[in-house]
Amino acid sequence: MRLFVSVALPARLVDDVAAIQDDLDDVAGCRLTDPAQAHVTLAFLGDVPDTDVPAIEGALDRAVERAGIAPFEADIGGLGAFPSPENPSVVWLGFERGGDRLTRLHDAVEAELEPLGFDPDDRPFTPHVTVARVDRGGDTEGVQRVLRDRSPRVGEMRVSEIRLTESTLTDDGPVYAPVASASLPA
Repeated sequence: MRLFVSVALPARLVDDVAAIQDDLDDVAGCRLTDPAQAHVTLAFLGDVPDTDVPAIEGALDRAVERAGIAPFEADIGGLGAFPSPENPSVVWLGFERGGDRLTRLHDAVEAELEPLGFDPDDRPFTPHVTVARVDRGGDTEGVQRVLRDRSPRVGEMRVSEIRLTESTLTDDGPVYAPVASASLPA
């Protein structure tokens, strides 16, 4: 199973995410993500044996307790790019509010998964929702123009759980399915 830990965006924000992607649709070399599968990745686990899933579920339960965060509201807005706007390979929506709590969840998830053999990411965590990937040789200037000219506000979402999500790669792109979830303590 190819797994990651995530926070899913609510279905009511799908059209808002898609509207942001419209600005990137005509930019050469931009591959848009499926807005119906929009999410924040807290940790990517990679290929994991089915037999490890119960231990991961336990780690996620411990992570939400460790983070000590009650359900909260987060505002999605603003565009950015990895590794940088000058050299974009991923275009993303950021968080105007709630990003600090998403970071705490990420830190707690990594801390609980590390004893199970999952190495923490060595890059700094930036809470984000990926909206497009930019191919090598894509229209960097077109992406930069969108980043410069647009400062979208997508909307507000309530974060009340984290999910263990399976990613199945297909010719039409990845398909995500929830495997388990851990609710934030009230």
